[in-house]
Amino acid sequence: MGNPPPGLLRNPPPRFGLPAQLAALAVAKVFACYRRDRTKRPEFRPLGTVTYDRRVLRLLNLTVVSVSTLQGRLRVSLIAGGYQTNRLKGAVLGESKLLFHRDRNHWSFVFTVKSEPPPVSEPAGFLGVDMGVVNIAADSDGNLYSGGHVRGLRKRHLKLRRRLQAKGTRGARRLLSRRRRKERRFQRWVNHHISKQIVTAAQGTGRGIAVEDLTGIRSRITARKKQRPVLSAWAFGQLRFFLTYKAEDAGVPLVAVDPRGTSRTCPGCGGEEARNRRSQAEFRCVRCGLSGHADLFAALNIQRRVVVSRPDCSEQRLADLQGKAAAL
Repeated sequence: MGNPPPGLLRNPPPRFGLPAQLAALAVAKVFACYRRDRTKRPEFRPLGTVTYDRRVLRLLNLTVVSVSTLQGRLRVSLIAGGYQTNRLKGAVLGESKLLFHRDRNHWSFVFTVKSEPPPVSEPAGFLGVDMGVVNIAADSDGNLYSGGHVRGLRKRHLKLRRRLQAKGTRGARRLLSRRRRKERRFQRWVNHHISKQIVTAAQGTGRGIAVEDLTGIRSRITARKKQRPVLSAWAFGQLRFFLTYKAEDAGVPLVAVDPRGTSRTCPGCGGEEARNRRSQAEFRCVRCGLSGHADLFAALNIQRRVVVSRPDCSEQRLADLQGKAAAL
């Protein structure tokens, strides 16, 4: 028999000098990019994110990272904060990533920790959470999260972006890119802060969390041109994701409900009318006259929908919710 064609060699010679596991990780990264969007041809930057697993990266004494490279194994000193150190103690590492921060000109590791979540206990009740634009979140206990201060910053960022986009110079585009990164960091910090407060409140009272299912909300609603930048300025999906994983980590059950009609329904008499919502913040029922903050009433309606759907629902629980609505 003759020699097989070069393309059918069982053990072709290495082309890039990569160890076997690094070659497998490179193939997996390319596959993931094409699976996300097959219509685009991804381009990988020389200083792009590098993915590692437990075979090529090890954590030694929480102070040194041993990582496989083209020049062999390297040991790099690791500087971590107290929270990160506590999470890494005795944990099993999953996928890890090496990132280069161009604005700060330094490298950082992102570790994935594998841990078993605590068992989810049977909740004594539920904390309803409404997400919005003016107030990022409102709960059924009467708390509003990040209202005027965040809204003012968003308006300021929008004006700065428009001014930089109008210039169109190379320096303006560079500043615009830095501005986007700064806004994302601020948005992420606020969503982390709000989700932590909500999960802590639910965990401390033995309750679960009821949220709106806002999947595809931007494609379902219509808005005037002036309102579109405001509606798309905040990542509600990110806040929902933070709530989900923080609740799971704390053993708090999280339930998603249909958001339709929650902002127009009276939590006292149950009447649903578009005229109940007088303005963004004002709610006044046209049937029974109950009035209050619209976002807080929406959070109560979300809480009510979960309570009604449960088998242990009783008239007393519904009466308690009506009394809470009158007290807000």
